[in-house]
Amino acid sequence: MTTETMTKKLNCILLIDDNNFTNIFNRRFLSKIDAADHIHAVKDGREALEYLHHQGDYHTNNGKFPKPDMIFLDINMPIMDGWEFLKEFNNIKHHFEDTVIVMLTTSPNPDDQKKAQEIMDVHGFYRKPLTRKMVEEIIQKHFNG
Repeated sequence: MTTETMTKKLNCILLIDDNNFTNIFNRRFLSKIDAADHIHAVKDGREALEYLHHQGDYHTNNGKFPKPDMIFLDINMPIMDGWEFLKEFNNIKHHFEDTVIVMLTTSPNPDDQKKAQEIMDVHGFYRKPLTRKMVEEIIQKHFNG
């Protein structure tokens, strides 16, 4: 996928995954396909909430940590997993009505996919690794309509 094939470039994508290699790979991949102007990665749900609230390391008034258009969320993480993040996100989602949350996981458990489909804030469930086809499909479905 090149910039020409992706009809909409996002402003910001937030990656939430405890695996540093996965975050590095996904940041480089999303940068390579020019999917967003800003791509940030955090290691768990609690850090993601700090990012969304502009707290801790993410306190800013200069737009350095913009509101994400899309969040790729892992399920199994220490400190605060994906399900716990979604519970907390539910309390602040009115500030992020346009943010698309996509589960991106290695979980082989079919119950995880079923659970994700039952949560209104989850707009997709995909298995790692992230691919061009996935990104193109998500952007086409949620941002080019």
